[in-house]
Amino acid sequence: MAYCTIQAAKDAGVTGDDAVVTAWITAAQEGIERYTQQVFEPTDLVVVADVGADGLVILPRRVRTVTSVMPVLEPDDGASIPASAYRVTSSKVLGQIDAVHLAWGGYDDLVAGAESYSGGWLGLWERWGAEQVKVLGSFGYDAVPPLVGQACALLAADLQAKAAPSDADATTDPGLQVDDEGNNVAIEDTDDGPSGVVGPTSSTGSTQVDALLVGYLNRGTTLIGGV
Repeated sequence: MAYCTIQAAKDAGVTGDDAVVTAWITAAQEGIERYTQQVFEPTDLVVVADVGADGLVILPRRVRTVTSVMPVLEPDDGASIPASAYRVTSSKVLGQIDAVHLAWGGYDDLVAGAESYSGGWLGLWERWGAEQVKVLGSFGYDAVPPLVGQACALLAADLQAKAAPSDADATTDPGLQVDDEGNNVAIEDTDDGPSGVVGPTSSTGSTQVDALLVGYLNRGTTLIGGV
């Protein structure tokens, strides 16, 4: 699902047929995700994050649901821990943060190593020595926020305008190909790195779009984790 409609992008100034406009919307969407370090539609992800003080694991995306939590161990990941061993909070609830809270206290006599006489959950984690956990679940927003949709349409228009050959001051992205009228005809991946990984960036390239998205930024060394 796109962050904005084809008509919204055209209203913002994107030109070309529907396939061309869709390509620019996709490029804008990727730019928004790099800038905000968020996803704005329900997305299944595997997130690796650090275990902080008192078992707090801050997640680098808005979390919707968590299906599995497991310690990251060498050489293999540990077994998934039961839901009773953690709780999840989400920023969709005012005043909360996106995090998994590991059960530092308590015990589970049905889990080997986490029994009451073995030190419970804290004893198990200390024996594991796991500094990170792998969290599987659904991340993102239930629906694309209106401001994000508006930002997507504006950024799509901005990217197309900057790629147009008539703009002498613009630097054309080597992955974008345009025809004589400035319409995009192909968007290719020119990155030699792994596909599907969206790295952070300090700006979308448009100050207007940056301003619209400022309330959705996910920034800081404690918030940016491995995805």
